[in-house]
Amino acid sequence: MNQRNRRGRASADRRIWWLAFLLGLLPLLRWLWLGANGELGFNPTEFLLRSSGTWTLVCLLVTLALTPARHLLGWQGAPRWRRMAGLFTFFYAVLHALAWSFFDHALVLRDMGADILQRPFIAVGVAVFVILLALAATSSKAAMRMLGRQWQRLHRLVYLAGGLAILHFWWHKAGKNDWLEPLLYGSVLILLLAVRVVVKWRVRCRPASRFPQP
Repeated sequence: MNQRNRRGRASADRRIWWLAFLLGLLPLLRWLWLGANGELGFNPTEFLLRSSGTWTLVCLLVTLALTPARHLLGWQGAPRWRRMAGLFTFFYAVLHALAWSFFDHALVLRDMGADILQRPFIAVGVAVFVILLALAATSSKAAMRMLGRQWQRLHRLVYLAGGLAILHFWWHKAGKNDWLEPLLYGSVLILLLAVRVVVKWRVRCRPASRFPQP
Protein backbone atom coordinates (compact mmCIF):
# COMPACT_ATOMS: atom_id res chain seq x y z
CA MET A 1 0.00 0.00 0.00
CA ASN A 2 2.81 2.35 0.90
CA GLN A 3 4.57 1.54 -2.36
CA ARG A 4 1.38 2.29 -4.31
CA ASN A 5 1.03 5.60 -2.49
CA ARG A 6 4.61 6.51 -3.32
CA ARG A 7 4.11 5.67 -6.98
CA GLY A 8 0.88 7.66 -7.08
CA ARG A 9 2.56 10.62 -5.41
CA ALA A 10 5.53 10.45 -7.79
CA SER A 11 3.18 10.33 -10.77
CA ALA A 12 1.22 13.33 -9.46
CA ASP A 13 4.47 15.23 -8.89
CA ARG A 14 5.54 14.57 -12.47
CA ARG A 15 2.23 15.84 -13.82
CA ILE A 16 2.46 18.98 -11.68
CA TRP A 17 6.08 19.48 -12.82
CA TRP A 18 5.09 19.32 -16.49
CA LEU A 19 2.14 21.64 -15.89
CA ALA A 20 4.42 24.20 -14.21
CA PHE A 21 6.96 23.80 -17.00
CA LEU A 22 4.32 24.45 -19.68
CA LEU A 23 3.04 27.47 -17.76
CA GLY A 24 6.57 28.86 -17.74
CA LEU A 25 6.74 28.46 -21.53
CA LEU A 26 3.43 30.22 -22.20
CA PRO A 27 4.95 33.67 -22.88
CA LEU A 28 7.36 32.17 -25.42
CA LEU A 29 4.60 30.13 -27.07
CA ARG A 30 2.45 33.28 -27.23
CA TRP A 31 5.23 35.21 -28.99
CA LEU A 32 5.67 32.38 -31.51
CA TRP A 33 1.93 32.31 -32.15
CA LEU A 34 1.72 36.08 -32.58
CA GLY A 35 4.77 36.08 -34.84
CA ALA A 36 3.39 33.28 -37.03
CA ASN A 37 0.16 35.22 -37.44
CA GLY A 38 1.77 38.62 -37.97
CA GLU A 39 0.29 40.04 -34.78
CA LEU A 40 3.38 41.36 -33.00
CA GLY A 41 2.22 44.91 -33.62
CA PHE A 42 3.61 47.86 -35.55
CA ASN A 43 7.07 47.44 -33.95
CA PRO A 44 7.78 43.71 -33.29
CA THR A 45 11.29 44.45 -32.03
CA GLU A 46 10.00 46.81 -29.35
CA PHE A 47 7.25 44.37 -28.40
CA LEU A 48 9.63 41.43 -27.93
CA LEU A 49 12.18 43.54 -26.04
CA ARG A 50 9.63 44.94 -23.58
CA SER A 51 7.65 41.72 -23.19
CA SER A 52 10.74 39.60 -22.47
CA GLY A 53 11.85 42.13 -19.87
CA THR A 54 8.45 42.14 -18.21
CA TRP A 55 8.33 38.35 -18.02
CA THR A 56 11.83 38.25 -16.58
CA LEU A 57 10.62 40.49 -13.76
CA VAL A 58 7.42 38.48 -13.27
CA CYS A 59 9.33 35.19 -13.02
CA LEU A 60 11.80 36.79 -10.61
CA LEU A 61 8.99 37.93 -8.31
CA VAL A 62 7.39 34.47 -8.49
CA THR A 63 10.74 32.99 -7.43
CA LEU A 64 10.93 35.35 -4.47
CA ALA A 65 7.30 34.63 -3.52
CA LEU A 66 7.77 30.88 -3.09
CA THR A 67 9.56 31.02 0.26
CA PRO A 68 6.93 33.34 1.85
CA ALA A 69 4.27 31.01 0.42
CA ARG A 70 5.75 28.17 2.45
CA HIS A 71 5.53 30.14 5.69
CA LEU A 72 2.21 31.92 5.12
CA LEU A 73 0.28 29.10 3.43
CA GLY A 74 2.03 26.11 4.97
CA TRP A 75 3.05 24.93 1.50
CA GLN A 76 6.07 22.81 2.38
CA GLY A 77 6.72 21.87 -1.24
CA ALA A 78 7.20 25.49 -2.34
CA PRO A 79 11.04 25.51 -2.17
CA ARG A 80 11.16 22.65 -4.67
CA TRP A 81 9.80 24.98 -7.35
CA ARG A 82 12.22 27.83 -6.68
CA ARG A 83 14.85 26.34 -9.01
CA MET A 84 12.42 26.01 -11.91
CA ALA A 85 11.10 29.54 -11.39
CA GLY A 86 14.64 30.86 -11.09
CA LEU A 87 15.75 29.14 -14.29
CA PHE A 88 12.73 30.52 -16.14
CA THR A 89 13.75 33.95 -14.84
CA PHE A 90 17.19 33.47 -16.36
CA PHE A 91 15.69 32.05 -19.57
CA TYR A 92 13.60 35.16 -20.19
CA ALA A 93 16.51 37.37 -19.13
CA VAL A 94 18.62 35.69 -21.85
CA LEU A 95 15.87 36.34 -24.42
CA HIS A 96 15.67 39.95 -23.23
CA ALA A 97 19.44 40.38 -23.54
CA LEU A 98 19.45 38.74 -26.98
CA ALA A 99 16.65 41.02 -28.17
CA TRP A 100 18.62 44.07 -27.01
CA SER A 101 21.98 42.94 -28.42
CA PHE A 102 20.61 41.60 -31.73
CA PHE A 103 17.74 43.89 -32.65
CA ASP A 104 19.15 47.11 -31.16
CA HIS A 105 22.85 46.62 -31.91
CA ALA A 106 23.17 43.78 -34.45
CA LEU A 107 25.58 42.02 -32.04
CA VAL A 108 28.20 44.77 -32.52
CA LEU A 109 30.18 44.71 -29.26
CA ARG A 110 31.42 48.30 -29.63
CA ASP A 111 27.86 49.60 -29.93
CA MET A 112 26.69 47.53 -26.99
CA GLY A 113 29.55 48.78 -24.83
CA ALA A 114 28.79 52.37 -25.75
CA ASP A 115 25.12 51.88 -24.90
CA ILE A 116 26.03 50.47 -21.48
CA LEU A 117 28.30 53.44 -20.74
CA GLN A 118 25.93 56.10 -22.02
CA ARG A 119 22.63 54.87 -20.57
CA PRO A 120 22.71 54.02 -16.84
CA PHE A 121 19.52 51.95 -16.94
CA ILE A 122 21.20 49.63 -19.47
CA ALA A 123 24.18 49.24 -17.12
CA VAL A 124 21.80 48.31 -14.29
CA GLY A 125 20.12 45.76 -16.56
CA VAL A 126 23.50 44.21 -17.36
CA ALA A 127 24.24 43.97 -13.62
CA VAL A 128 20.95 42.11 -13.11
CA PHE A 129 21.84 39.73 -15.92
CA VAL A 130 25.28 38.99 -14.44
CA ILE A 131 23.70 38.16 -11.05
CA LEU A 132 21.09 35.91 -12.65
CA LEU A 133 23.82 34.19 -14.67
CA ALA A 134 25.77 33.43 -11.49
CA LEU A 135 22.65 32.10 -9.75
CA ALA A 136 21.62 29.93 -12.70
CA ALA A 137 25.15 28.53 -13.06
CA THR A 138 25.16 27.47 -9.38
CA SER A 139 21.58 26.22 -9.11
CA SER A 140 22.39 22.50 -9.25
CA LYS A 141 22.77 20.18 -6.28
CA ALA A 142 26.39 19.63 -7.24
CA ALA A 143 27.02 23.37 -6.96
CA MET A 144 25.29 23.42 -3.58
CA ARG A 145 27.59 20.68 -2.29
CA MET A 146 30.70 22.30 -3.76
CA LEU A 147 29.98 25.79 -2.39
CA GLY A 148 28.68 24.67 1.00
CA ARG A 149 27.66 27.59 3.20
CA GLN A 150 28.75 30.05 0.54
CA TRP A 151 25.93 28.83 -1.71
CA GLN A 152 23.24 30.37 0.47
CA ARG A 153 25.14 33.65 0.71
CA LEU A 154 25.53 33.76 -3.07
CA HIS A 155 21.86 33.05 -3.71
CA ARG A 156 20.78 35.85 -1.41
CA LEU A 157 21.89 38.08 -4.27
CA VAL A 158 18.51 37.28 -5.82
CA TYR A 159 17.08 40.05 -3.63
CA LEU A 160 19.66 42.48 -4.98
CA ALA A 161 18.73 41.35 -8.49
CA GLY A 162 15.09 42.08 -7.70
CA GLY A 163 15.83 45.59 -6.51
CA LEU A 164 18.07 46.35 -9.49
CA ALA A 165 15.48 44.93 -11.89
CA ILE A 166 12.86 47.30 -10.48
CA LEU A 167 15.35 50.20 -10.81
CA HIS A 168 16.08 49.19 -14.41
CA PHE A 169 12.35 49.07 -15.20
CA TRP A 170 11.61 52.35 -13.41
CA TRP A 171 14.48 54.16 -15.15
CA HIS A 172 13.23 53.00 -18.53
CA LYS A 173 9.63 54.03 -17.83
CA ALA A 174 10.68 57.36 -16.28
CA GLY A 175 11.59 58.70 -19.68
CA LYS A 176 7.97 58.21 -20.71
CA ASN A 177 6.47 59.46 -17.43
CA ASP A 178 4.92 56.01 -16.99
CA TRP A 179 5.17 55.19 -13.28
CA LEU A 180 2.31 52.77 -12.72
CA GLU A 181 3.95 49.46 -13.63
CA PRO A 182 7.25 50.12 -11.82
CA LEU A 183 5.31 51.16 -8.71
CA LEU A 184 3.20 48.01 -8.91
CA TYR A 185 6.13 45.64 -9.28
CA GLY A 186 8.16 47.58 -6.72
CA SER A 187 5.32 47.32 -4.20
CA VAL A 188 5.18 43.55 -4.69
CA LEU A 189 8.94 43.29 -4.11
CA ILE A 190 8.75 45.42 -0.94
CA LEU A 191 5.88 43.26 0.34
CA LEU A 192 7.86 40.06 -0.26
CA LEU A 193 10.92 41.48 1.51
CA ALA A 194 8.75 42.60 4.43
CA VAL A 195 7.29 39.12 4.76
CA ARG A 196 10.81 37.66 4.77
CA VAL A 197 11.90 40.03 7.56
CA VAL A 198 8.82 39.21 9.66
CA VAL A 199 9.29 35.46 9.18
CA LYS A 200 12.95 35.66 10.18
CA TRP A 201 12.06 37.71 13.24
CA ARG A 202 9.40 35.18 14.31
CA VAL A 203 11.83 32.27 13.85
CA ARG A 204 14.40 34.00 16.04
CA CYS A 205 11.87 34.79 18.73
CA ARG A 206 10.30 31.33 18.82
CA PRO A 207 12.98 29.58 20.95
CA ALA A 208 12.63 32.26 23.61
CA SER A 209 9.16 30.99 24.47
CA ARG A 210 9.54 28.14 26.94
CA PHE A 211 5.87 27.56 27.70
CA PRO A 212 3.16 26.38 25.30
CA GLN A 213 0.82 29.04 24.03
CA PRO A 214 -2.90 28.61 24.84
